[in-house]
Amino acid sequence: MIVTTTPSVEGYVITGYYGIVFGEVISGVNILKDIGAGLRNVFGGRSQGYEDELVNARNQALAELEQRAAALQAHAVVGVDIDYEVLGQGDMLMVTASGTAVQLAPKNA
Repeated sequence: MIVTTTPSVEGYVITGYYGIVFGEVISGVNILKDIGAGLRNVFGGRSQGYEDELVNARNQALAELEQRAAALQAHAVVGVDIDYEVLGQGDMLMVTASGTAVQLAPKNA
């Protein structure tokens, strides 16, 4: 499955549109990561725990997006956008990936 932020796929033409597909993940951040991030906020530095959680949530959202496109028999998802939101009192992270599921055919040379 091709997943791209561009509106087209080089070497292919879009022959069908299946609509917008989404992948959503809401991830809770545990108290140990909160404590570590709080200390880094005071003393400086990167929060590896939060960064790891963000990467994991993004990967899950993209995987869900691909699964939903595959269920529609799509070959690709174009125009992908990823959004991040903090929910609750900062203890929940929401990652949403969206794009258009499409059918592709190779361009004639």
